[in-house]
Amino acid sequence: MTDFWNGKRVLVTGGAGFIGSNLAIRLVDLGARVQLVDSMLPAYGADLANIEPVRERLRVNFSDVRDRHSLRWIVRGEDVIFSLAGQVSHLDSMEDPETDLEINCRSQLSLLECCRAVNPRARIVFASTRQIYGRPEYLPVDERHPLRPVDVNGINKLAAEMYYTLYHDVHGLATVSLRLTNTYGPRMDLRSDRKGFVGVFLRKALAGETIRLFGSGEQRRDFNYVDDVVDALLLAGASDGVGGQVFNLGHPRSYSLVDFVDALAVHLAFDRERVPFPPDLAAIDIGDYYGDFGAFSRTTGWLPRVDLAEGLERTIRWFRDPARGAGRG
Repeated sequence: MTDFWNGKRVLVTGGAGFIGSNLAIRLVDLGARVQLVDSMLPAYGADLANIEPVRERLRVNFSDVRDRHSLRWIVRGEDVIFSLAGQVSHLDSMEDPETDLEINCRSQLSLLECCRAVNPRARIVFASTRQIYGRPEYLPVDERHPLRPVDVNGINKLAAEMYYTLYHDVHGLATVSLRLTNTYGPRMDLRSDRKGFVGVFLRKALAGETIRLFGSGEQRRDFNYVDDVVDALLLAGASDGVGGQVFNLGHPRSYSLVDFVDALAVHLAFDRERVPFPPDLAAIDIGDYYGDFGAFSRTTGWLPRVDLAEGLERTIRWFRDPARGAGRG
C-alpha cells in the first residue's frame, strides 16, 4: 500500500482539521503530492498549526467546499480525493439544519458532479459516520443494520453516502464510504463543547476540571485512534474491489463512558459527577453503540492496532507538550 501513494496527486478536503491533517502528514511522508482544501472556519476545527510539520511540503487552498466554481478547478488532475470536510456537531445540525445540509450533503453532490465533469478517473473516499444507524436494534452493528438517523447530521450524511454509491453505480466513479466511529488522538479539536464527549472529556481532564457524565455513564462506545483511521482511509483509497461500497470502522473492544473516564484518570487528576441528560441531548442520544468492522477487514486487511489505554496515553502526551498547551485542537 505504501508504494501506491508515492508520486500520487492527492486532495484532502478539510485538510487543516483533525483527521485531515493527520492524513495529510502521513501522505506527505509516503511521497504523495498533497493539496489541502479548507475554509479555515474555527468552529469546524481548522488550524494551520495542525499541518506545521509538513507545511512547506504541501499546498493549501483556502476555499470552501460549498463553492462549486472553485471546486471544479481544484479537483482537476487529482488521483485520489479524500472528502473529509464536514459539519460534525449533532447539536448544531439540529439548531442550524440548513448549514448542515449545505456542508454535509449539497457540497458532497457538488464534488461528485465536478469529478464527473472534469476528473472521472479520480478515486474518492468519503468520511461518513456511524450516526446514520440511529439507535441500534442489535450489537455489534453491521452494515445490514437498518438506517434510522436520529438527527439532521445523520440524515445528511446518509444522503451524501447514497450519492457516492449512486455515482459509482450509474456514472462509474470510483467511490467508497467509511462509517467512522469515535475517533480521537493528536490534533483533535478540544475547544468545542458540541462535537461529542471525547474532546470535552479530554479537555476537562487536561485542565483538571470536573467531568460530567450524563445518565448512568454506562453507555457503551467503540473508539478508534486517529492513526488507525488514517490507515483505513489509505487502504480505502488504494484498494481495488471497494468501489461503490460502504464500510464500518470500529474496534474489537467497546467501553462504557465510565471506562473511558477511568482510562483518563490513570494519567490525569480531575473530579467526576453524574448528572441527568439535558433534554436536547437526550432526544438524539443513541444509547449503546459499537460496530462490526469485519467487512472492511476482510476486504482490505485493516485491523485497528491501538487500544484505548495506549491511544489515550499517546494523545495526552501530545497535548501536554509545552509547545502546544492543553486545550489546543
